[in-house]
Amino acid sequence: MKKVIIALVFALAFVVFSQAIAKEKPRIGILRFTNTTNAGWWGRTAGRDLQDMLIAELASMKAFRVLERKELSAVLGEQDLGASGRISKSTSTKIGNITGAKYLVAATVSAFEESTGGEGGGFSFQGIRIGGKRGKAYIAVDLKVIDVETGEIADARTVEASSKSSGLRFGLSRGGFSGDLDRHKKTPAGKAIRACVMEISEYLECSLTKGKNDSCMAEYEAKESKRRGTTKKSIDLE
Repeated sequence: MKKVIIALVFALAFVVFSQAIAKEKPRIGILRFTNTTNAGWWGRTAGRDLQDMLIAELASMKAFRVLERKELSAVLGEQDLGASGRISKSTSTKIGNITGAKYLVAATVSAFEESTGGEGGGFSFQGIRIGGKRGKAYIAVDLKVIDVETGEIADARTVEASSKSSGLRFGLSRGGFSGDLDRHKKTPAGKAIRACVMEISEYLECSLTKGKNDSCMAEYEAKESKRRGTTKKSIDLE
C-alpha cells in the first residue's frame, strides 16, 4: 500500500511539473535587424531602433519572457564588478543567473518601396520625396525564429505591410520611433514600418504560444498563400 501511495505521489508531481513546463512563457531574444534594401530611412542606428520597437511590442503582450540581449555586455559588466569584491555582498548580483533564451528572432528588411502621387505628381528617390501630395510605402521583412538548443530554424515567415500618407491609424504604440527613424514616424514609410513590427509581434505570439492548430495560424497561412500568389503573378516563369 505504501508503495502505491509513493507511486501516486510521484505521478502527481510529474503531472504538476509537466503542466508548469507547458505553461511557461517562451523565452525569446530579439537580434538587431539587418537590411538588404536601399531604403533612404535606413541609417546607422536603424537596426537597433527596429530591435527596440519589436522588443517593446513583445514585452507589452505579456505572452513572452523577453530577454535583454542588446545591453547584455552592461549586465555582464555589473556582475563582474560584483564578483570583484568592490561592491557590498548584500547588494552585488550573482554570476550564473542570467536566463537563457529558447528562441532567437532574426529579421531582415528584404524589400522597400516608396512613391508619391496625387495632385501635382511627384517622385521619390533615396527616401527624399519631391512634389506630390500623397505618398505610399511598402515594406517586407524576412523573419527567422532560431531554436537556440538545436540551432535549427523553428519558423520562418515573410511579413509585409503598406501605408498611404492619409494613413493607417494605430492605437497604443509601445515602442516609439527614435534615432534614424524618428524623422520618418509620420511618413508613409514610418507607418508601414510600425505596421510591419506590429504584425511580426502578433505573428510570433500566434506561432510560439498558441500552436500550429490555432485559428490564428489559419489566418496567417491564408496571408502567406496570398503573398506567394501575388509574387508569382508579378514574374514571368518559363
